[in-house]
Amino acid sequence: MYTSHEDIGYDFEEDPKDKKTVKPHPNIDGGWAWMMVLSSFFVHILIMGSQMALGVLNVEWLEEFHQSRGLTAWVSSLSMGITLIVGPFIGLFINTCGCRRTAIIGGLLNSLGWVLSAYATNVHCLFFTFGVAAGLGSGMAYLPAVVMVGRYFQKRRALAQGLSTTGTGFGTFLMTVLLKYLCAEYGWRNAMFIQGAVSLNLCVCGALMRPLSPGKDTNLPEGKDPRVLPACSVESVKSAGPLGSVEEKDGGPGNEETLSDLQAQECPGQARHRKNLCALRVLKAVSQLTMRVRKGFGDWYSGYFGASSLFTNRMFVAFVFWALFAYSSFVIPFIHLPEIVNLYNLSEQNDVFPLTSIIAIVHIFGKVVLGAVADLPCISVWNVFLLANFTLVLSIFILPSMHTYAGLAVICALIGFSSGYFSLMPVVTEDLVGIEHLANAYGIIICANGISALLGPPFAGWIFDITQKYDFSFYICGLLYMVGILFLLIQPCIQIIEQSRRKYIDGAHA
Repeated sequence: MYTSHEDIGYDFEEDPKDKKTVKPHPNIDGGWAWMMVLSSFFVHILIMGSQMALGVLNVEWLEEFHQSRGLTAWVSSLSMGITLIVGPFIGLFINTCGCRRTAIIGGLLNSLGWVLSAYATNVHCLFFTFGVAAGLGSGMAYLPAVVMVGRYFQKRRALAQGLSTTGTGFGTFLMTVLLKYLCAEYGWRNAMFIQGAVSLNLCVCGALMRPLSPGKDTNLPEGKDPRVLPACSVESVKSAGPLGSVEEKDGGPGNEETLSDLQAQECPGQARHRKNLCALRVLKAVSQLTMRVRKGFGDWYSGYFGASSLFTNRMFVAFVFWALFAYSSFVIPFIHLPEIVNLYNLSEQNDVFPLTSIIAIVHIFGKVVLGAVADLPCISVWNVFLLANFTLVLSIFILPSMHTYAGLAVICALIGFSSGYFSLMPVVTEDLVGIEHLANAYGIIICANGISALLGPPFAGWIFDITQKYDFSFYICGLLYMVGILFLLIQPCIQIIEQSRRKYIDGAHA
């Protein structure tokens, strides 16, 4: 759980009996919450969309550096994998700096990675400039975008996450077209340079991530603002002089006579007092930063390794195990489909309407539809989630048997729609661990997805280098994916059996 200063989600107001009652924040489920959805939407376009379009650049890198498909695929998989793997560690930045600063820094780092990659002389340079630098920057911007939507929504969280994550589908379609055009007109190096400039918009998205703050007290008379004690922040120290401002006993500002008396009492050592005040401000800032870092690290550590560790929840552990195999089945088609259509001599048809664009477009509708269905009171989120997973794994098994453009297009549409369950992952995670542990838990889930994305594409490329076919890689990934789904289904059965056993033992003792 990220317990930074941005975590405020409720206001306290006094009722007639002078008791503290909790009321929802005015921006929860409305107001600025929809700006969070818009910000997260563009983050998904710029990060996940561009990563899903890396198949275009993968073909360019194969022609430029003449390396094996397995080695070249590591560039894309490193970028995707690190984006997700660093999720748990980004929590430390969020605890210390907040979501807004973390996302802005991530945008700058991501842009730098794209620009440096334009000057890469070999694949190994791309490992560091694009895989590590751009991947780390993507992770720093991606997780805050997901977390902030979860903080701003309660009633329609599944729909909000679905709308925001549709940016992945839009981004995949737009970035595929954009990268193809830029590579054809300017070459892949200039294309990456231009994409680096476009990625600076992540900083704008981060600036929109305004932290939730307490609303105004509605019990105060009109025209009066609540007084805030300034002793807890460095920003509250005013630079009006060494003695500060003087207030009367009733809390109002001092009159002109008081100010003139203070000016008359100024001594020749005023410069020394100002210097001491500056030193005090610096010490106070350092102290507050140290306390924030210590508290953030403590919360981060206890959430993962403390007594309240998420790994004591066995259903959550099963969910992590599923995530280790699930994401590769979605990533591999994006990375290797451009190469597959070349092997099947379908390049002309694919140039008219790329198969990856079909996945991206249908993926948009899948996220919105599945999110809206999961929000219905008569529908279980888990049932929708599992049904979508079974559809996706079935599509992965059928894909190698399709050798025509029409057949591949149908399967890609199924992959795109069923993979819309990604919008349900934060909701399912919340059901498992609760809202207070959502950020840490989701960080672990996307870390497991990152490992899957990191190893999946190179594995598929390695299998092709050995067999000269992509079929076996799809079969193996689909089989592992099915094992993860079955593990999710078995775990609740085990819990039910244990609960029944405990009841039986308790009844026998009674």
